[in-house]
Amino acid sequence: MRPYTISLSLLSMFLSALLMATGIHAGPLEAADRPNQESLKAVHDAEHEVDHAWEVYHRAALGGTVASPKLQAEIEEHLHQARTLITQAHEAADHGDRRQVEALIKQVHIHTAHAIEGSKESKQ
Repeated sequence: MRPYTISLSLLSMFLSALLMATGIHAGPLEAADRPNQESLKAVHDAEHEVDHAWEVYHRAALGGTVASPKLQAEIEEHLHQARTLITQAHEAADHGDRRQVEALIKQVHIHTAHAIEGSKESKQ
């Protein structure tokens, strides 16, 4: 072997041993590492709910089945409010304010329910 090949091999072995000795390993996050994990998951689930409400609305709007322009505007307002609340819930979760997260997510549920209900209301 050439001298620089041996040096690179020794260097890589040394770095590997150093990383193993210092305990630097990527692994799953433990609940203790992120005390607000439950709040973050709740916000994530609420985001999916808002995405679903947007999908239901878009299908109705593209299909031309939204009952009226007024209802369409109301649905869009509910969906925008839900997105705003999600942003606020993220901030509350980042600050560890679980009660605020729960209150905001309840409001998200109300807005998405109204949006989905309105999207399913057909023209007459």
